[in-house]
Amino acid sequence: MSESAEYTAFADQARIASGPLDRVLPVLKDRFDRGESAAILVFEDGSGRQVDFDLRGKLENALARVAPAAPRTGPGRPRLGVVSREISLLPRHWEWLEEQPNGASAALRRLVDQARGLDQGSDSARHALEAASRFMSAMAGNLAGFEEATRALYRKDRDRLEELIADWPKDVQMYVLGLVGDAI
Repeated sequence: MSESAEYTAFADQARIASGPLDRVLPVLKDRFDRGESAAILVFEDGSGRQVDFDLRGKLENALARVAPAAPRTGPGRPRLGVVSREISLLPRHWEWLEEQPNGASAALRRLVDQARGLDQGSDSARHALEAASRFMSAMAGNLAGFEEATRALYRKDRDRLEELIADWPKDVQMYVLGLVGDAI
């Protein structure tokens, strides 16, 4: 779980909490401790993936269980976020890399950044559609118009999508449209 990730929790189909874990988890823990029977689902906002948390014990324990793992130590520059890993290349690839300015690592970083930049717009749109689809499957799979709404989502037909989800619970509608953003 990422430190900067945002989450949204739903009780049945109503949004009950949204934000970073330190804001969402206390709400979930309180409901858990009160033994509320409403089905609570939590989604990671960036991916639309459903996540579960172990809410047993004290709130501090629940928060500690989801705390990010300690940073890896070893080769690389961990303070800068640089992590050393092994890659396998053919000799001709190593020869080419060794000829590049600033060394092989810098050349590889430049190549990766260039490749990510070429499709960054379509990548983010694809991620938004996938996130919305995941969420819709979990929260709206039994709602009227779900299948047609999913088709409209992948056709990138925002008007039709909005029309099809107009009768869905307001919080579910808003979350779907928030995940979709400008992707359609």
